Amino acid sequence: MSAEETRWPTEVHEALAVQAALRARVRLEDDLGEVNCVAGIDTGFPRRGGEPVARCAVVLLSFPELQPLEQATAELPVTFPYVPGLLAFREGPAIEAALARLRRQPDLLLFDGHGYAHPRRLGIASHLGVRLDRPAIGCAKSRLFGHAAEPGPLPGDHSPLCAPDGELLGYALRTKARCRPVFVSPGHRVSAATAVRLVLQCTRGYRLPEPTRLADLLSKG
Repeated sequence: MSAEETRWPTEVHEALAVQAALRARVRLEDDLGEVNCVAGIDTGFPRRGGEPVARCAVVLLSFPELQPLEQATAELPVTFPYVPGLLAFREGPAIEAALARLRRQPDLLLFDGHGYAHPRRLGIASHLGVRLDRPAIGCAKSRLFGHAAEPGPLPGDHSPLCAPDGELLGYALRTKARCRPVFVSPGHRVSAATAVRLVLQCTRGYRLPEPTRLADLLSKG
C-alpha cells in the first residue's frame, strides 16, 4: 500500500479518498489457511479527563476450542471526528496498537462491527483486514446498511443481507433463540458463507460470538 493509504488522516475528504483506495483491495473469496486462533476486537470510547480516547481490546482465543490465549488493550486519543461510515478512522489507530502488543498473531480477526455491509463496502473489518492483510469478519449488533428478512427462530438460521441493488453484503444471523440477530459480513479474504460458518463456530450460548463478547467486556475497562 502507498504511504497515503497507510496513514490515518484527520480530515473527512482525505479519509474518503483513503477509503476508496482500500475498497479496491478488498477480497471476498476464502484465503484463510488454517485457523488455529481468533482475535475478538472491540473498541470503546471512555473519557479521560474530559478528552475522548479510543480504548481497543483484543482477546485471542484458540480455535475451535475458544480457550483464552492472551489479551491486550491500547488507549489512544481520538483524532478524527464522529462521521457515520468513517468510524474506522476513529478506532483504527488503537486497534493496530493493541494488536501489536500480542505475542502471537491471530489467524482470523473478528470485529464487533461491519465488514462489507457498509454504504461504501469498507466497514472496520474490511478496512483493518486490508491494512493488515489478515482474514477478517465483521459481526455487528445492529444493521448499518442494506435490508434482510427476519431469520428463523433457531440458532444458525440466517437470511441474506442485501444492498438496495440486490448485491449480497452478508447475513442476518440468529445466534441464540429468542434474541435479536447479529449482522455478519465478510471483511477481507473471507467469503460471506464462510463468515457465517465461522461466527457460528465461535458462539457459546450468548448472542455475541465469544471472541467479541470477551473483547466487549475488556474494552469497558
